[in-house]
Amino acid sequence: MSLSSSTYTLTRQIPRMKTYDLVVAGGGPAGSAAAISAARLGAEVLLIESTGALGGMGSNALVSYWYCLANNVEAVAGGIVPELCEQLYQRNYSDPSRGPEYWTKHKRGFGFQAEGLKLLLDEFCEGASVDVRFDSRVIDVDVDESGTLIRGVILHNVEGYHYVPCHTLIDATGDAKVCDMAGAPSYRAGQDTEHIMPPTLCAAIVDIDYSRFDRELQQPLVDQAVREGFFSQPDRHVPGLFRNGEDSAILNAGHLFDLDALDSKSLSAGYAQGRKYAEEYIQFFRQYVPGCEQAKLVTTGTLMGIRESRRVQGEYSLKREDFMSRRQFPDQFGIYCKQVDIHAYAATDEEYERVFRDFDHLAKPADGESYGLPYGMLVPKGWQNLWVAGRCASTDVFVNGAIRDQPACMMMGQAAGSAAVQRLQSGEAACELNTETLVESLRAQGAIVPQEELSREMTREETALPVA
Repeated sequence: MSLSSSTYTLTRQIPRMKTYDLVVAGGGPAGSAAAISAARLGAEVLLIESTGALGGMGSNALVSYWYCLANNVEAVAGGIVPELCEQLYQRNYSDPSRGPEYWTKHKRGFGFQAEGLKLLLDEFCEGASVDVRFDSRVIDVDVDESGTLIRGVILHNVEGYHYVPCHTLIDATGDAKVCDMAGAPSYRAGQDTEHIMPPTLCAAIVDIDYSRFDRELQQPLVDQAVREGFFSQPDRHVPGLFRNGEDSAILNAGHLFDLDALDSKSLSAGYAQGRKYAEEYIQFFRQYVPGCEQAKLVTTGTLMGIRESRRVQGEYSLKREDFMSRRQFPDQFGIYCKQVDIHAYAATDEEYERVFRDFDHLAKPADGESYGLPYGMLVPKGWQNLWVAGRCASTDVFVNGAIRDQPACMMMGQAAGSAAVQRLQSGEAACELNTETLVESLRAQGAIVPQEELSREMTREETALPVA
């Protein structure tokens, strides 16, 4: 060990674990789907999760509501997504007023119980023989001399440090932590906009009388409460309550402006402030909103509802013009129909009006419309055996406001897991993968990839096909 004025060097011998075909860092929607899909295809998979449960934003962060599983004409989310929806519904873990039509046809949301998702993902992983390590983190990455090939990762948990050799690696941390450690190029939130989209600490609420509750009243009552000076922060952008059970809901309210999710001090202060906001908003709903007079706050999330932190620079970056033209790609691994959901950067009337003027009306796909998700957005540029899945995939900040939602993240995870297995079987580099083979594999797994034209070559920035 050596110590200088500003750095500390640690050298030690650590145990070496067995070699895995695939290591997945992060057990949220993207990471869980990646691990399950790869294991079902025969890979030996280690899934590393920093908390004590899988599901990420859908469980620990209490964002227990999936939206845009269909486009009011047909389903857009296939593969593992509808499997989970079916099980949540059949086991009474979901909003009893929303049946299968809400993930096969209707565009409106589908709420569920966080605990149900945790249990199902445990079962899916066990059934696929995924090796899961909870309360564990990837803290460093072993990269070969080329700078584009992962040899293994350093894992830390209650047992201390371990070296885990692996043939492939998927970064599903949400913050591109592994890609950043490996040296893959990325964009930090605020780098291209000078602002960071604020997160929210969501909460679980019970004792709501849904015979009297009208969601359409929320916004005018928020506006009234702001005018009356009820809130400590005059934030008019309040997504509010989303039903996920007989008398329960998730509470999505209380933007934490200027929070940097990649700064531990900023993030820590945000958790404390978020808990204060949750108590304030439950008082608002009791006082202002019919049907919520007896509402009770059960708990706030153990994970922050991060909207933006870091995005990887991939072989292709999905951009505003792709979204607006509803572009389809020959190498797309899925389609999606979520509108752009950019939140206000400040609690001002001017910022509120800007957001709703620029995004609320401009960026909503019409019934039956969708846009493609190309494979290149999952591959850090030039890498051979590293993929990214989740909100840190390669997009501009505009499109990130649409594809960061959990159903899209699960589709990314399933595609990345399938791509990793394809590399194991064929030896193809992630950045040179035969995407025709990948699409055919995903179709066999129930993914919705309707493009008629396929291509062995992925769509890249320098060879992007013209918009149809």
